[in-house]
Amino acid sequence: MTKKSNKLQYGFLIDASRCIDCRACMVACSVENNVSMKSTRIWINGTGVVGDFPNLSRYTAPFHCMHCEDPSCVSACTVGALSQDENGIVVYDDDRCIGCRYCMYACPFEVPNMDLTEQFPLIVKCDMCVARLDEGESEPACAATCPTDAIIFGEQEDMLAEAHRRMEEHPGRYVDRIYGEHENGGTSTYYISPVPFEELGFPLAQEEESPAHFNRLVTHGTPTLAAGVAIGMTGIYLTIKRQKEDDKNIDNPVHDEGNMEE
Repeated sequence: MTKKSNKLQYGFLIDASRCIDCRACMVACSVENNVSMKSTRIWINGTGVVGDFPNLSRYTAPFHCMHCEDPSCVSACTVGALSQDENGIVVYDDDRCIGCRYCMYACPFEVPNMDLTEQFPLIVKCDMCVARLDEGESEPACAATCPTDAIIFGEQEDMLAEAHRRMEEHPGRYVDRIYGEHENGGTSTYYISPVPFEELGFPLAQEEESPAHFNRLVTHGTPTLAAGVAIGMTGIYLTIKRQKEDDKNIDNPVHDEGNMEE
């Protein structure tokens, strides 16, 4: 697992019971990052209408990068386009990205997406508005805009403590699970919800150690393996080439003209 920095670790708490599906977070993300609504880094998951008439309800929740403690996407990226900064934020450098999509396959939350509307498609994912935070703002655009405080932002430990506090104070309001606390080895984004998370359409990531360590072994070993294969193939080629030359010499022997009889 990635060693935690001594710096402040940021995190989100998202309460599905407070989300009203206004999508102000999506608009704020679009404006803050100067991208179209089709390329926004946050989207809404929902249950659809549930219950029996007249007791109908509908639950929604914004979803974005979970900012894992040991991110699988970072370990899968072979060119360092994805990295984790000292505050635990998973950031993306589009100048380094080669479009291999390894991060898309590695992420258990299905977060990284590729903007196929662009001539040169790039990965799209939340970075906690890191540029905005660096400029002194206290929270990302989505949290600052949410009218019901369905999204709140702060120190990671405080967000997790608040999630536990709400569940303890209102045991009948939420399912007995904090999504993101243990998934993929732990994340920096925590969800509480009145309905099971699978009903919200959340990916059911395993509550176990992140596969990032295995990813690192594979990606770091790939250059060595490739070099070994290249050397082996070169050796095979040279062996076959020499064998063909030897066979040709046997079929067409060269005679010394000086020793030839008249």
